Parts: sequence; structure tokens; C-alpha cells
Amino acid sequence: MRINFHGAAHTVTGSQHLLEINGSKLLLDCGLYQGRRADTYERNLNFSYDPKTVDAVILSHAHIDHAGNLPNLTKQGYEGNIFATRATADLGSLMIRDSGRIQESDAEFVNKKRAQRGEEPIEPLYTEHDAEEVAGMFKGVNYAEAFEPIPGVIARFYEAGHILGSAGVSLEIEEKGKKIRFWFSGDIGRYKMPLLRDPILPEAVDYMIMESTYGDKSHSNPELAYSEFRNVVKLTVERGGKVIVPAFAVGRSQELVFYLNQMMENGEVPRVPVYVDSPLAVNATEVFKRHLECFDEETAKFVRESRHPALDFKMLTYVKSVEESKALNENKEPMVIISASGMAETGRIVHHIKNNIENPKNTICIVSWQAPNTLGRRLADREPQVNIFGEVYKRKCDVATIGGLSGHAGQDLLMKYALGVKDTVKQIFLVHGEEKQAMTLKGLLNERKLSQVHYPELHESVDL
Repeated sequence: MRINFHGAAHTVTGSQHLLEINGSKLLLDCGLYQGRRADTYERNLNFSYDPKTVDAVILSHAHIDHAGNLPNLTKQGYEGNIFATRATADLGSLMIRDSGRIQESDAEFVNKKRAQRGEEPIEPLYTEHDAEEVAGMFKGVNYAEAFEPIPGVIARFYEAGHILGSAGVSLEIEEKGKKIRFWFSGDIGRYKMPLLRDPILPEAVDYMIMESTYGDKSHSNPELAYSEFRNVVKLTVERGGKVIVPAFAVGRSQELVFYLNQMMENGEVPRVPVYVDSPLAVNATEVFKRHLECFDEETAKFVRESRHPALDFKMLTYVKSVEESKALNENKEPMVIISASGMAETGRIVHHIKNNIENPKNTICIVSWQAPNTLGRRLADREPQVNIFGEVYKRKCDVATIGGLSGHAGQDLLMKYALGVKDTVKQIFLVHGEEKQAMTLKGLLNERKLSQVHYPELHESVDL
């Protein structure tokens, strides 16, 4: 058996791990690498293996850095099944179609620049149509249900608690009379997060590929995030303002809706209109509603006692049309607007910020990490003025930052995850983490007498 680390090695995106077993090839994830525009196109376009030779794909979850290059894989000749949980199959189909639209838009933007320089146009990495072709290749599987992706491998999905449908992947491998228990973590979630069940930790495995995104720090309690968000909403509404929240369309938007539902049901904040203004978030929420089997007991209890769905309540409106979106900026009454993108770089959220940033009654609420040089980061840094669509706006509104909502396990849970297999594991491979984070985690595990931890290079191959 051989593992080839073709993505998410020494970085946090582009998850792709190719296993060679019994003469067959099994690909774990097929994500987009996300980085500098100059690097990403070529890196995502060119695989380090022939897609035609891959026999099966197992997908841990639907995030684009794990699933986003599937259309390119199939475009270049892959014809097998894409195994995923049922929720991931539905959510993944939706997200890669959206990604196809973005690829087309990005190519159009780049080609305008290339035309100005007299250069030949580039093709999009893939199109929305290419993504639609992939949808028919998904094969949905229940959690804990055994399936055989390639000969000699029995696979099962176990709850990862990261996003809807996310899973750790268990592989029972038999090759040349030798049996191996293998585990791929995908992205590991957290305990006590809204909506989703807690992650299931591995037991008694021989080899494990494990994420290390936050290997250098632990997170604050999500219950603290709830109270901080509640206070922001309460104070802003009481002074007659709007709460504007840039939020990722899948996962974070649904968590915030559930929080607001609880707050209003419990009388913790005034009942004001709540708008989710993101086409992808609206469509993703419909997928969430179809997969209640993924929700935790707390959410199920809330639905039973409140007698309405977790993601749908009286004060909530899912905005679909551009006209409805524009109308929100004409309405001066208190409200909460949740809109994408999460870093406020593109989408309808930019217009909401532009129209509300100079009103001191309003609050822009930052609920996730913001990359350097984004509008979201400039707001989180509370810069006195920002540039939006080429015009300068003075920031007169309040800005609140809410921590503790990350969907990734912090250092404490990563340690628990790895140490749980300490007595049986022969090797742990740390992926999906920058060097500082991964090496910090590796050092701590070594201190706890777990020495067989490796941080593989990109395209490194390891024989087991």
C-alpha cells in the first residue's frame, strides 16, 4: 500500500490523498488549492496523476478545498463513483455548481486583463455545466454503513461534526494477506457547536491522516460566542440599528440563524426581522432542512419544544432576488442581515456594508477569521475609513468581533483525537495545516510519547 500526498500538504487547502491498494487507486478528497491567483490556476489544472487511472473517490465533506476540483477530475477522464454521506452528496452538488459559476466569472475577469496585455485568453478551470455532470456520479451512503469502494477495502463514514454531512473515513484494508486499519479525519469539528452532532473519535487504528489546522491553539467556548452575539443584537436593536453580518454561506449562516431562532424564542433579544441574503446560503439551507438526521439532540429538542424548524421561524426571510436585497437598504427599521461572502470581498454583503457603514446606530458583526487585505479584515481592525467599489466611506458604525465559532477542532481536541489511538497507531500523517501549526502539534504529541508523527511534503509518497 502506498499513500501519495497530492494536496493539503504543508498548506491548509487542496485536500487530495491518493491511496494505491491491490493494484487499484482510491482518492481521498479532491479539493481546490486556494492561494495567490498566479499559482492556483496551474496547480489546480494539472494533476500529479492521471485521473483516468483513479478507480474510486471518497469525499469527506463538501467544502470547496476538499471537493472543489471534482469537476476538473471528471473533465480529465475520471469515470468512477464519488462516495460521500447523503448530506455531503446533496451539499457537494450544490457547492461545486456555485464554484463552476465562480470559475467562469474569474476567467472572464482575468481575460479582460490578458486582452489589455495582448495575451491569449485562458479557459475557466471548469464551468457550471462541468459541475452539473459530477452530480450524477455521487453515491450517497449512510453514516456507519459499510461499502466497498475498491477490492479489498471496506469503508465507513463517521460523524466529523465540522459541517453538515462531514465525516471521518474508516478503511479496513486487506492486501496480500495483511490487514490494516486506516483512518482519514477529513476536517475535525468541535464539541457543543450549534446544529451538528459532536465528532466521533477514532479507535484502534494502524495509520491515520489527520488535519492540523489549529495545532497551535485552542478555541474559546462556543457558548461564549452565543452570549457575545446575543449582546450585539440586543444593544444594536435597542438603539434602532441594523446588525450586518458577513458570513460564509454554508455552515456559519445556518448556525447564526439557529442562534437567532433560540434567542427570539427564549425572549433574549427583541423580535426583529432576520434576513439571509445569499443565494448559496438559501439553497444550502434547503439541503440542511432535508437532512435532519445530521442534527444533534439539542437541536432536535428545540424543534420539538418550539414546534417549528431550527432553520425557519416567523421573523426569518430568505432573500432570493436582487430587488429584495436592494429593498433592505431602503428599510431603516432595526433588523439583522446575514449575507455572503464571509470576508466581505464579493457578493451582496458588500452593498449592505456600503449602505450601512456610516450610520452610528448600526453594527457590523465579524464572526470568522478575516484574511489580510480583505474588507472584512479592515473592518475587524476598525479602520476609520475603508474603500468600497472605489469610493471612500467613513466608518461611523460599531464593529463587533465574535470568536469561538470556528468549525475546526482546536489544539486540545486535536491532541485528544491523536492520543486516542496512541496504543495502536504506527504512523500519523499531519495534513491540512501550515508548518507552524502542524509542527507545534507534532511537538506536543512527541512530548506525550507519541513519536510516530510525520508532516509529509507535497507529492511525497509513503509505502506502508
